[in-house]
Amino acid sequence: MTRKISVLAGAIAAALVSSAAARAADDVVFTIINKTNGTLERFFTSPVGVKSWEEDVFGDDVLEPGESIKITIGDGRRTCKYDLRFEFTAESNLNPLEDSQDICQMSTYTLHQ
Repeated sequence: MTRKISVLAGAIAAALVSSAAARAADDVVFTIINKTNGTLERFFTSPVGVKSWEEDVFGDDVLEPGESIKITIGDGRRTCKYDLRFEFTAESNLNPLEDSQDICQMSTYTLHQ
């Protein structure tokens, strides 16, 4: 009887781990709010520990002061901790901002000067 309980407990633990991993691989959606005086021109993400930035999430879009945009990170990775880099237009006269966040836990990210 003890053997059956151990096998059952192992199966339950494996199912929980599998379920958590599946949730982590789902698309992550959050909103960026620009409360600076500058136009946000580029937004890059990369999992923490990766030494290069992925492609610009914005593409041809920009985020003007006071605007917000919904972002979807759907890269299929099983990680939530990401480095973020925000770059402004030259006319904005603002330095790039960098941060690290658990994107699975945030619903909004607000940029301030």
